[in-house]
Amino acid sequence: MSKASVTRVEKKQAEYGSDLVVDLMKAFDIEYAAFNPGATFRGIHDSIVNHGGNYRPEVIFCCHEEISVAVAHGYAKAKGKPMVAITHNIVGLQHASMAIFNAWCDRVPVIVLGGTGPMNTKRRRPRIDWIHTALVQGNQVRDYVKWDDQPYNLASVPESFIRGYRIATTEPMAPIYINYDADLQEDSIGEPVEIPDLTRFSTPAPMQGNPEALRRAAELLVEARSPLIIADCLGRNPRSVALLIELAELLSCPVIDKGNRFNFPNVHPLDITDGAREYLQKADLILGLDVLDIYGALTTVSKQTRACEYVISPSAKIIHISLNDMLVRSWAGDYQVLQALDVPISADTSVALPELTRLCREMIGSGGKGKTERESRLSELKAKHETRRAKWAADARATLDRKEISTACLGYELGEVIRKEDWVLVNGTANGWARKLWDLTKPNQYLGPSGGAGVGYGMSASIGAALALKESGKVCIDIQSDGDLLMTSSALWTAAKHRIPLLIIMHNNQSFYNSEEHGIEVAKFRKRPVENAGIGTHVDDPAVDFARLAQSFGVHAEGPIQRPSDLRPAIQRALQFVKEKKLPALVDVVAEPR
Repeated sequence: MSKASVTRVEKKQAEYGSDLVVDLMKAFDIEYAAFNPGATFRGIHDSIVNHGGNYRPEVIFCCHEEISVAVAHGYAKAKGKPMVAITHNIVGLQHASMAIFNAWCDRVPVIVLGGTGPMNTKRRRPRIDWIHTALVQGNQVRDYVKWDDQPYNLASVPESFIRGYRIATTEPMAPIYINYDADLQEDSIGEPVEIPDLTRFSTPAPMQGNPEALRRAAELLVEARSPLIIADCLGRNPRSVALLIELAELLSCPVIDKGNRFNFPNVHPLDITDGAREYLQKADLILGLDVLDIYGALTTVSKQTRACEYVISPSAKIIHISLNDMLVRSWAGDYQVLQALDVPISADTSVALPELTRLCREMIGSGGKGKTERESRLSELKAKHETRRAKWAADARATLDRKEISTACLGYELGEVIRKEDWVLVNGTANGWARKLWDLTKPNQYLGPSGGAGVGYGMSASIGAALALKESGKVCIDIQSDGDLLMTSSALWTAAKHRIPLLIIMHNNQSFYNSEEHGIEVAKFRKRPVENAGIGTHVDDPAVDFARLAQSFGVHAEGPIQRPSDLRPAIQRALQFVKEKKLPALVDVVAEPR
C-alpha cells in the first residue's frame, strides 16, 4: 500500500474536542468514516456533519459495526490508504471485533475510533453510561490491533491520532484503535490545540534486507536447478508485481500465487498456481515472498485426520523474505507453524526484490550462466501452462449444456460478460474458476479474501472497495457466497444508500458448504451416512430469495437464476444497470457448490 497523502486543509476554528478529531481526519485526507450511530460518539458525529460539512470525511451509514469495519477493510485494500470506522463504546466494539480480527490477520490498516461514557463518574447518566464505560476499553481488542490509545485530554489528541495513523500504515500494517471519552469530545475548547506539520511525521522508509543474506539468497537462486517462487501478500504494494515478474523472468522460475493479494499474472507462462504440486516436489530451492503461512504452502493436509506432510524434498533449501516476525501476538496463532528456513530475511519485499534481482543478474553475468537450462525450463513451463488453461476452458464450456448451473459455468459466463471491461474482482473466486478462466493481468485486479476467514466479510468489504474505486471507471465485481451474506445482509442497504456501483453475483449453493464438506469428510472417515452432512448446513427449507432480499434494501436485483441458458443474459442486464445507473445490482445464481 502506498503512503497516504497528508495535506494541510484550511478550516474553521474548532470549538469542541470532537471538532479537533475531525480536523485531524481532514488533515490526513481521510475520505470516509463508516459507522452505525451511537451516543458515545455523538460529538464526533456532529463534528463530521456540521463542523466538517460531511466532506473528508463523509459519513458512510452502516447498520452494524462489523459492516463498518469491513467496509474500511475493503476500502484500504483497494485504495492503498486507510479510512475510518467508528464504533459505539463497549457494545459497538464487541460487534466490530470479528471484522477487526479479519483486518488484523489480513495486515490491513484500518483506523478504528470509538467513544466511551464519561470517565468522570460524576458526569455519568444512571445505568447506561455506567454499563457503556470500560476500564480500559482497548483491552477488548488489544490482542488483535497493532496499537490502541485513549487520550487523557485535548492536548493529547493530535499526537495520539498522528501516532495511530503512522503505526497503522507502517509495514507490517494492521488496524489500530483510539477511544475518546464523551467529555473530551463534547467539552468546549479553551485554548486552541494546534495540529503540527504532518510532513514531519510521515511513515518511515521501508526496511531493506541484510546485504549478506540477500547475497546468499541470490547465490542459491542462481545455482538452483529447479527453483520455485511462492508469493502471497507481496501484491499489497502494486509496484512489487512488476518486480516479481522481472525476477521470475530473469531466472525462468515458476511462480505460485497463494492469493492473499494479486501477486502474479495468471496468463504468464511462469504461473503454475493451479499445477503447483509437481513443481513443489521437484524444487531444490524455494523463495517465499510475504507468505503468511510458509509451512502450509509446503505441505498437504488430510481433510479427514488433519495430519500434515511435506510435499517438498527434505533437501530443498528455503528462503523467505517477509515482515512476519515484526508483528506477533500470542492470543491467536495467526503466526502459523514455525518453519525451518535456510535464509530468513526480514525486509519489505518492495525494496528487497530489486536488490535481489540486481544480485542475481550480476551473478549470471554477461555470459548468461545457466542460459540453456533456463531456456529449456521456460519452454517446458510455457507448454504446460497453455495446456492447463486450454483444458480448464474446455471443461467449463462442457458444463454449459447441463440442466443445473455448475461453479465452472458461473465462472465462465461471468468471465465472458466482463472480458472487455476494466474490471476488479473485489471478493470471491467461484471456487478458483475465476483464476482458471479469466485473465488476471494487473496489480490489484483481485483483492484477496478476508485474512481471518471470518464469515460476513464479503459484501461489506466489496462495498468498501467499490467505494474506493467509485470514480475510477472500473467495474467492481463481488462473487458473493450465500452464507457470508446472511451474516451481514443489511450491508445491501448501505450499498443502495450511498449509490455504490457494484456488480454482485450470488454464488447461491444453498448451503454453508465449507461446514458441509467437513461433515462429509468426518462421515466418510467414521463410515457413517454422508447424506446427513446437510443437516444443520443446508439453507434450503425455506430457500432464501436473495433477489427479493436485495430489492427490500433498495438494490436492483433479479433471480433466482437456475438454468445455464439464463445466466449470461441476466449478468449482462445487471452489468448494464451498474454501468449506466452507477448503482449496485445483484443476480441471484443457484449454482452447485463445486
